Amino acid sequence: MKPEAQGKDVKLKILNAAKKLFAKKGFEGTTVRQICDEAGVALALVSYHFGGKENVFYALFETFAPAFLVAEYELEDPVHDLQAFVREFALFRLAEPELINILQQEVMMESPRLEKLQSIIYVLWRQLRLILEAGKTKGQFEFDSTRHTVHFIVGTLVFSRSSPFLDPVFQDEHESNQPTAAETEKMVVELTTKFILNGIKSKI
Repeated sequence: MKPEAQGKDVKLKILNAAKKLFAKKGFEGTTVRQICDEAGVALALVSYHFGGKENVFYALFETFAPAFLVAEYELEDPVHDLQAFVREFALFRLAEPELINILQQEVMMESPRLEKLQSIIYVLWRQLRLILEAGKTKGQFEFDSTRHTVHFIVGTLVFSRSSPFLDPVFQDEHESNQPTAAETEKMVVELTTKFILNGIKSKI
């Protein structure tokens, strides 16, 4: 393997290990040594490739964040744009649960890293605002406050997920009733979209 390819492989190992540990233990509860042990690499390689734990943290979002985070919408059909927006985020949430878990922790703790995170995903939330405003102007959406509606939708997208915490509520369900992974993905996208569109009284 060429040195450049080796470097990329090591960096990816470090990032995957950090993603797993940050999601489980939080940023403050994870040490560089733990990341290196999990990745199976030498301790000095985090400093060599990233310059420290905080840069590893930011690199997670820069590396694993999908292209739709910086996508811009035409705004000709706000309902369609919002449906696409919600679908892409819901799929991202399912594909990267650890990254979402890290984001949840950072928001809840109001961590000092939030300002940098905001700059990474600023375009996404700005596009959501523009979609909502376009839909309201066209008479397709109904809401009083753009600011509160953006918070409502972001909260639904970032913080609503299936959690074992609520499993006892559904313990009477039989295994045969459990959906497949593909069915779950489809259901999550559909229910999330319906919930949000109903919340702003979308006129489809």
